[in-house]
Amino acid sequence: MSTNPFSARSSNDHQLLIQTLTPATRTPLLALARRIADAGCNLSDARVSTIGADTSLTLLASGAWDAVAKLETALAKLAREEELRLTHYRTNLREPSGHLLPYLVEVVSSDRPGILVKIVDFFSRHDISVEQLSSMRYQAMQTGAAMFQAQFTIGVPDKLHIAALRDDFLEFCDGLNLDAIMDPVKF
Repeated sequence: MSTNPFSARSSNDHQLLIQTLTPATRTPLLALARRIADAGCNLSDARVSTIGADTSLTLLASGAWDAVAKLETALAKLAREEELRLTHYRTNLREPSGHLLPYLVEVVSSDRPGILVKIVDFFSRHDISVEQLSSMRYQAMQTGAAMFQAQFTIGVPDKLHIAALRDDFLEFCDGLNLDAIMDPVKF
């Protein structure tokens, strides 16, 4: 018997990626979750984020071929009835990548244009994938200064020397006057 949790998935499992952006007061999360369940699918992954006055939803539904087809029909009907801008398409599960080590990076600095681009460029030049990103601008409560904060989950190729990468990254951040940490994800 296999102990790999990914091998427990049936070859009949089909994936449907669903995305929508709506005003926060009209978030269709409950309606979408109900349609997914009513079609006989599972809600495998969900990302909900309020950005400005809007809510972004990215959902991954999985199920047998006919259940996913039923869900596609239900989503088209929901989009018409609720006047939603809804995108959905079939996708595949991402194969686990045993050669990428998960690291968490946090950056805080005074806000100025181009910080995020420079950080993403650093990762790109080192063949490091950005798996998740959350960033925001805010006003410091104590001083009122305009601040920038970002949190990344990155995939570091196991062939990279971690100590050298961390040194390069922290030197890069020092050169831009960014306060940063880079630690392994511990879960």
